[in-house]
Amino acid sequence: MAEETSGSEINGAGLSSMESLESRWVFQNDDESEIDDEEEDMEDEDDSVHRTGLDSEDDDSGEQRLIRTGPRIDSFDVEALEVPGAHRNEYEDYNLRRKIMLAFQTLGVVFGDVGTSPLYTFDVMFSKAHINGNEDILGALSLVLYTLILIPLVKYVFVVLWANDDGEGGTFALYSLICRHAKVSLIPNQLPSDARISSFRLKVPSAELERSLRIKERLENSLTLKKLLLTLVLAGTAMVIADGVITAAMSVTSAVGGLKVEVTAIKHDEVVMISVAFLIILFSVQKFGTSKVGMAVGPALLIWFCSLAGIGIYNLVKYDSSVLRAFNPIHIYYFFKRNSTEAWYALGGCLLCATGSEAMFADLCYFSVRSVQLTFTFLVLPCLLLGYLGQAAYLMDNHAGAEQVFFSSIPSAVFWPVFLIANIAALIASRAMTTATFSCIKQSTALGCFPRLKIIHTSRKFMGQIYIPVLNWFLLVVCLVFVCCISTITEMGNAYGIAELGVMMMTTILVTIVMLLIWQINIIIVLSFVIFFLGVELTFFSSVLWSVGDGSWIILVFAIIMFFIMYVWNYGSKLKYETEVKQKLSMDLMRELGSNLGTIRAPGIGLLYNELVKGIPAIFGHFLTTLPAIHSMVIFVCIKYVPVPVVPQSERFLFRRVCPKGYHIFRCIARYGYKDVRKENHQTFEQLLIESLEKFIRREAQERSLESDGDDDTDSENESSSSRVLIAPNGSVYSLGVPLLAEYKEKGKPISEPSSSEEVKTELPSGSDSGISDAEQSLERELSFIRKAKESGVVYLLGHGDIRARKDSWFIKKLIINYFYAFLRKNCRRGIANLSVPHSHLMQVGMTYMV
Repeated sequence: MAEETSGSEINGAGLSSMESLESRWVFQNDDESEIDDEEEDMEDEDDSVHRTGLDSEDDDSGEQRLIRTGPRIDSFDVEALEVPGAHRNEYEDYNLRRKIMLAFQTLGVVFGDVGTSPLYTFDVMFSKAHINGNEDILGALSLVLYTLILIPLVKYVFVVLWANDDGEGGTFALYSLICRHAKVSLIPNQLPSDARISSFRLKVPSAELERSLRIKERLENSLTLKKLLLTLVLAGTAMVIADGVITAAMSVTSAVGGLKVEVTAIKHDEVVMISVAFLIILFSVQKFGTSKVGMAVGPALLIWFCSLAGIGIYNLVKYDSSVLRAFNPIHIYYFFKRNSTEAWYALGGCLLCATGSEAMFADLCYFSVRSVQLTFTFLVLPCLLLGYLGQAAYLMDNHAGAEQVFFSSIPSAVFWPVFLIANIAALIASRAMTTATFSCIKQSTALGCFPRLKIIHTSRKFMGQIYIPVLNWFLLVVCLVFVCCISTITEMGNAYGIAELGVMMMTTILVTIVMLLIWQINIIIVLSFVIFFLGVELTFFSSVLWSVGDGSWIILVFAIIMFFIMYVWNYGSKLKYETEVKQKLSMDLMRELGSNLGTIRAPGIGLLYNELVKGIPAIFGHFLTTLPAIHSMVIFVCIKYVPVPVVPQSERFLFRRVCPKGYHIFRCIARYGYKDVRKENHQTFEQLLIESLEKFIRREAQERSLESDGDDDTDSENESSSSRVLIAPNGSVYSLGVPLLAEYKEKGKPISEPSSSEEVKTELPSGSDSGISDAEQSLERELSFIRKAKESGVVYLLGHGDIRARKDSWFIKKLIINYFYAFLRKNCRRGIANLSVPHSHLMQVGMTYMV
């Protein structure tokens, strides 16, 4: 059978099993495909199992035509006779009123970070490059204006937001998008059937296809490039988590520091104490969810942006409107000419005006692309530009007011109302990267790069809105330590710049790969994007790194710790999976044991959870030798996350027979996207699984009858794969058996799953009554067996497979596996916890693998 292939085949160097449909059209290796099919056929003959659909998984591998394909129908899919509709983004069908409401909510969730940057940008810049004349103010302002235009607007709003993964943004969404088009994941659990999921949405080849395929082949065949790509992703995610810490500290401390402008008795220690109190309140309300908090603080952010614009216009009129000359970039040249080294130092402060750019992308899962683009372009950016112009106009007449310039430029009559709104905005801004952090951690957990944590879904309407309690309180503790240890806004600004630039550079590299591999656009455009933006970001990064000794090293250490945790978890998970693949049980052993498996078969269904997508897990042998009896029906259940945001419910389960029919052993792969909510209780999960199994058995019986009827006509059996495809009205191509294709043409509508054995009978070709009767009786006997086993009860067989390093392993490996990974695995959340299974239905056996 297909799942009994060797571990080396699972790694899949052959291009015949590539997940990307483009590779099957162009670079299919017919020889390899035939060998794989022959091996599967031999195993099927040994196991006395006929599965027409199983072995036709790559029947169209010989086709070299460039055609558009949708999800192909597969007999392993429990809804195999239904052509699934394309998955649609949950925001696509909203009317104008709903889109405006979403745009309003983005103010409170996405733009708080970038919206509060006027509180501290000029403070940090002019603490490094002191004002020696009005030309310095114009030069600094010009730097800020063009940084705002180039990074948040041009790079993120116009380019990066379009690299979303079906509405999901962030570092791991980009990695998932790349994994879907090239097999670059280090954990070799990919299956060709994953590409049948309708939400894969693979693109039509373009004129740049040849270059794209060469890049894909290079990525898939190079272990070094795979590890480098994963390292970049983990580093970017670690910087996002660090950004979540420093954003809260910087925003709140700078806002509270405005008290020193009007109340001279306030000292730095009092500012720190008030900031600590505000931060505790902030992280305490995080559990109320994004929608509730977004609607509550949306009006406050709207007032804040209007205040920025109003104060800016007031200062322009009152002080000096000539600062509008800063839109001429020549003033940037004059600024560097006059200040040289100090101007270069000031770049780190200038970048702070673009902080929050990554939040627009990472928080995309909460809102639609259009709502984020609309809000930033027509509200946020104009208000920010007016705010910075007003501060510069004030500084033209008050060179000594560079410290706390925002609060100093506020008219005295409205100081306290604006101060209150500024502090509320700062608290909101602190949430921006916190929500982004939650999204990234959820994605990284699903893709096997972070230990499992308890995730609470805070919205019934939007499943992307989440809250992670452990991470929330952990970020609070680190944030409080950071606020108490760092003494000045300048030092915080350096740390902020390091975290923000780290994320930005990783995003630039990943989006460049997306451009080459997926978008397949002109190479000149790709090179222009990466050279320009990576060059700008490296220039900024060189400035902040020069000041790393000022206290910003703390955030670097924190990011390194988070990177280490993710790398250890991914490394340990990879070793564990590879070891399980190598030690899986052979079919020869199963045949020797016989249908009773060498023990007593007790009535009931045993769901054995394991991580293998192919083969019989070694932990099953441990159950056979440990327990006095085994259930009459055994289903190997693999909870698998595939690199898509959502897997439709109709495409959730894949079934296969693992042994001959009399063994009553099946494999079920339950597929989830990284955005899916696993909130079913165990009764619902069991019901869905059994119903899907019954559908699979009916489908299998139907295919057997169709195949046996076609044995008399060998010519039709040997037709090319082009006679086994269904071309839908939208141009999508689906692989089907010949009789099913005929049925589709006769009905002129999507084929539905037969719901009873009588319906199966009407679909079968005419033949001997005795043959049909035998097939029906065999089907009914098996369905009756399943129902009786279900009535006897369902037990969850959990095998806790731990790993230990061999005695002859290197010391570093022993340290990582035996201590660090073991600690993380012991303290992470068990996967079965999502189903809330009663202890009376659980049976656990431990097993240790030496790696």
